[in-house]
Amino acid sequence: MTRVRVRGIYATALTQLLRNAGLDVVAASPPIRARFPDADLGAAEPHADIRMTPDRQGVGITAHGDDHARAVRAVVADLPRDTFVWPDPVPRGAVFDATVDHTVGGGAILDLGDDREAYLPFGAVDDHVTDGDTLRVAIRDPAPPWHDDRPRATATITVSGALASLDRGVDALVAGAATDRAELARATELLDPDIPDNWGVYWEYDGADASLDARGTALDTLAARADRLEATLADADGGDTPGLVAAPDTTLWAWFGRETRCALDDHRRTVAATMPGHHRIKAGSDAASDAVDFAEALGASVDEFPFGAVTDQFGPGVGASIEIQHGKPDGALISLGRGEVTDRSAENARITVEREMTGGGTYDALGVAREAGDTATTRFTEGNWWYPTVYRSEDGERKGTYLNVCTPVEVFPDAVRYVDLHVDVIKHADGAVEIVDREELQDCVADGLVSEELAENALSVAERVQSAVAE
Repeated sequence: MTRVRVRGIYATALTQLLRNAGLDVVAASPPIRARFPDADLGAAEPHADIRMTPDRQGVGITAHGDDHARAVRAVVADLPRDTFVWPDPVPRGAVFDATVDHTVGGGAILDLGDDREAYLPFGAVDDHVTDGDTLRVAIRDPAPPWHDDRPRATATITVSGALASLDRGVDALVAGAATDRAELARATELLDPDIPDNWGVYWEYDGADASLDARGTALDTLAARADRLEATLADADGGDTPGLVAAPDTTLWAWFGRETRCALDDHRRTVAATMPGHHRIKAGSDAASDAVDFAEALGASVDEFPFGAVTDQFGPGVGASIEIQHGKPDGALISLGRGEVTDRSAENARITVEREMTGGGTYDALGVAREAGDTATTRFTEGNWWYPTVYRSEDGERKGTYLNVCTPVEVFPDAVRYVDLHVDVIKHADGAVEIVDREELQDCVADGLVSEELAENALSVAERVQSAVAE
């Protein structure tokens, strides 16, 4: 049985989903335990860890063993069609032989081989490092594929757990994040775990609430993982060529779209009061998340996602600057720049964004020159599977319209976000209308990046949009 720990704004819904799928949820937070009073969600070492990404867009999953990774992925991938799941080539806990490519203000950029990079803070390594140095590092904080940040590395190799972790290259003294270190030190001595030589125990916060038996089981589990990693490292000679040495864990990233957030609302609603748009609003900002908790605590009720109220309180409003974040099915995210919100319709859940373009090149598929002073006027409607952008010259002459087909649009306080589905509809200045880039969408299906269901819907949307704008 796969045991999973869950943290973040999606925890209640995912706990319900995981338990319904036959997986055990352990080391649950106090609010989650209160919502599942009849479930045993106590402190135990999980096989997989699910954590909300820093931008609240989705979750990161780290699993100890392929079977457990597959079990959790199956549950998450079964969410609605605008969920995307990608494996991370630089997973948490992986050990690499690395070369310092160059240094920056606070650390070094590492070449890990095979076009992989990581960031090593100077404070995470004892020795001075400079360009060309080789060293062995572990990945402490992997990065979602849609982020610009590199994975964060450290010179300390760690076997991470929920209740405790083991650090290589330190003595057996007990340290940790937990506040009651003295009591945990006594418990460690009492348990007398068979920790490999040259590894030390680091107690996590969840370890403080665990029973003595749970702590002992956790240390035994971590020790076994450390033994396996130690054997792998012993067989790997450090060399001058960067590359992967060991990957004891698997890291996956799940991007949640608007349909998925609505489905998670439904799952959460089976165990707790959940307003429409619960996860959609919480994904916008810390302040919005707190407001949802407050409204639900008061028993506030609305019939649908309150676009007007949300944008009134948290933005974007008219005059605001907002970024267009253009996700891709392979996990990349491209910024199309920032624009000014020139209009907002609460009734239609829509904003209009205007951008001034720089010169150079041509507009994709339109085949007309992109010139300085051109403007792009885009209307984003919350929940729509497409959005139009009208390009005009400096004197107002229409150059063409690009109708982008994508996963349902989400208008967050600082950004509009979606995943581009490649196929688009183009309306030329002379009125001719065509669908473009069907082949790119089919390539994504062939590569396993887009499901057949999602691709069929994208093509259906494109055909409907084509018919509408051709009239």
